[in-house]
Amino acid sequence: MIIANNIDLTIGKTPILHRVNFQARAGEIMAIVGPNGSGKTTLLKAMTGDLPYTGSVTLDGTDVKTIPAPTLAARRAVLPQNAGLAFPFTVLEVVRLGLVAGLNGHDSTLPERALAHVGLTGYEGRFYHALSGGEQQRCQLARVLVQVWEPTRDGQTSWLFLDEPVSALDIGHQLEVMTIARQFADAGGGVIAVMHDLNLTSMFADSILLMKSGHAVVQGNAGTVLSDEYLSQAYGCRIRVNVSPVHTFDAPYILPHVADLI
Repeated sequence: MIIANNIDLTIGKTPILHRVNFQARAGEIMAIVGPNGSGKTTLLKAMTGDLPYTGSVTLDGTDVKTIPAPTLAARRAVLPQNAGLAFPFTVLEVVRLGLVAGLNGHDSTLPERALAHVGLTGYEGRFYHALSGGEQQRCQLARVLVQVWEPTRDGQTSWLFLDEPVSALDIGHQLEVMTIARQFADAGGGVIAVMHDLNLTSMFADSILLMKSGHAVVQGNAGTVLSDEYLSQAYGCRIRVNVSPVHTFDAPYILPHVADLI
């Protein structure tokens, strides 16, 4: 389990996060949602050590600040929102970077298997910079999958931290990527994903943390969080949430034409 307790974060003189608390469990997808500027990516960067914060983030009861970097890298992989490269790497070379950080460096077949998993078979020799934005996103996903290929290892949970993993993808590849995350969690791993699409979040997330202006508004399942009251409060517009009559677990969904400005 990952537990964040009273996370405060300031950049320069500007407070960004305000005593944020949440829990993420193994075997689940936890989505972080909220309007632009609500602190979603900043919270993820705090958890991954990219930004300094006060408070605590623990992994199975151990403060992550005390875990050596190689040990932490072997247990959690991070897909950033933007992953620029300064050198002309091929797709295969980018994915192989995951072998360096993880525990599977001995298995040279993993990069090709990961590329097949994200639908990029045959792209191995292409230059990363020649890919479309969506293809680059899936290439980077293959890299992080290689890093933590096994959702559980020696009784310990592996984690995927994903920052807007479907932002550049068409609907088919969005479903493909979220299904990969679902399979990783179903196999015992943990997933924390920053999401913008509330309908995809409803379909795939077990737990949702809704944020506004650096504060945690509420955490719970889709039926609890994706409500008229909470979403209208967070996004600053009147939102009416619907429930699909044909969906097996009555997942809520939001249509733009039933939202209007307050």
